[in-house]
Amino acid sequence: MTEASILFFRACLALLAMPIYLLSFLGIWEPFCKKIFFPFFLEKFSAIHERKTKKQKQELFRNLPDFTSRSGELKLLEIGTGCGANFQFYPPGCKVTCTDINPNFKQGLSRSMNKNQHVHYERFLVAAGEDLHQVPSGSVDAVICTLVLCSVHNVDGTLKEVLRVLRPGGAFYFLEHVAADRSSWKYFWQQICYPTWKLVFDGCCLTREIWKNLEQANFSELKLQHISVALPWTPIQPHIIGYAVK
Repeated sequence: MTEASILFFRACLALLAMPIYLLSFLGIWEPFCKKIFFPFFLEKFSAIHERKTKKQKQELFRNLPDFTSRSGELKLLEIGTGCGANFQFYPPGCKVTCTDINPNFKQGLSRSMNKNQHVHYERFLVAAGEDLHQVPSGSVDAVICTLVLCSVHNVDGTLKEVLRVLRPGGAFYFLEHVAADRSSWKYFWQQICYPTWKLVFDGCCLTREIWKNLEQANFSELKLQHISVALPWTPIQPHIIGYAVK
């Protein structure tokens, strides 16, 4: 598993994906990816991922009602809402503010909202995880983020914003794919796929050790578990799941 072999296999993969690299060089791929390809892909992939992680998500979000504020309301903020794959797991009557840096998920998001009318949708904000200035400090009871921290520009900056918008005692829920063990063949495969994967899938990074960012953030409590999601022939099987309390 030498650096030379990683570079060799990366070059082979780049050769296979040459049309996409060429479109990227011409400035065509990124707008096409954000507007058409990635929203289409994410809706299809989310359906598969949801089937594979349904039990884990049900368990993860089971205690969401415990973070209801004294007013009796449960205010949620979701970072990187995408097509709304998590709505089905939210408790009835909760108020959700949806955010995403990409405004092109409208069709999939509308379908998910129509299926999940037990949730009250407050608003949709076009915003990056690192910049949630439209959300007042200490204004939400829980923040949800699934399969998003792999593609934010700054994980620590996003976690700082999470802590800012959460009220004291509020919770941050996460389910993210992460880097495999550095001595494993999975990590070797992740390193090979990294540049092409990031280009094709709108900035998704395969080798982030996000559990370290969470451990170093200023949460008072962290419940984190490493799991493997059955996604054969992909480099995104290793995941972390859990929640952290402000």
